[in-house]
Amino acid sequence: MIVLFTDFGRNGPYQGLMENAIYRIAPSVKVIDLVADAPSCDMNASAHLLAALVSNFDQGTLFLSVVDPGVGGAREPCIVCADGYWFVGPNNGLFSVITSRAKEVCWWRITWRPESLSETFHGRDLFAPVAAHLALDVANIDGLAELSFDAKPLIEESPYRVIYIDDYGNVMTSIVAEPVARTAQIKANGQLLPYAKTFSDCGREQGFWYCNSLGLVEIAINGGSAARELNCVIGDRVDLIKSISS
Repeated sequence: MIVLFTDFGRNGPYQGLMENAIYRIAPSVKVIDLVADAPSCDMNASAHLLAALVSNFDQGTLFLSVVDPGVGGAREPCIVCADGYWFVGPNNGLFSVITSRAKEVCWWRITWRPESLSETFHGRDLFAPVAAHLALDVANIDGLAELSFDAKPLIEESPYRVIYIDDYGNVMTSIVAEPVARTAQIKANGQLLPYAKTFSDCGREQGFWYCNSLGLVEIAINGGSAARELNCVIGDRVDLIKSISS
């Protein structure tokens, strides 16, 4: 199975053209179009979002991941295997959160090239065919890439940032929620927000933070848009205030 994770957006042909490139090589492989609105050209936020989504899938799943503002430049195309999950995409920091948290990691530098390679659409011309061949049989990796031991770009996991904003205006952060005390507050653009288990525990237009379905701290306003009311955009810093002052 191949899972698509890109910042291409829905208002264009790019996601569909990538799917078609996969289908031409591997028509029997299931493709899940998971995310087309990853934080645009933002490898840091996208790296955290991708890492939060991976555990929803079985080991062996291959993520075709393209957030690639440096396409056609010096960054290398790569294959990564981290704790049994596979990733194909640019070596620009997009996989750094996943690999920093994984127990077992292997990197490969993609050496295969198609007969025709666009300077600006490696998602279709390079990454999609590599993913398709790899999904058919991981043994195909020997003809696609060479094992690499070079240091990889690392994105710092702190300070905490806004990594995604959904259509409701809920603000997802890079903070893993499990270790955060429920007495803590989250500070976003000067506003302190307490914890609530869910929306119905809050009054109308009350702001709060909660543990979202991906296990991350998310900021919301019951019946409103947290992004609009708090003036939040992707990349904004958020702070964890460990205890509520009396």
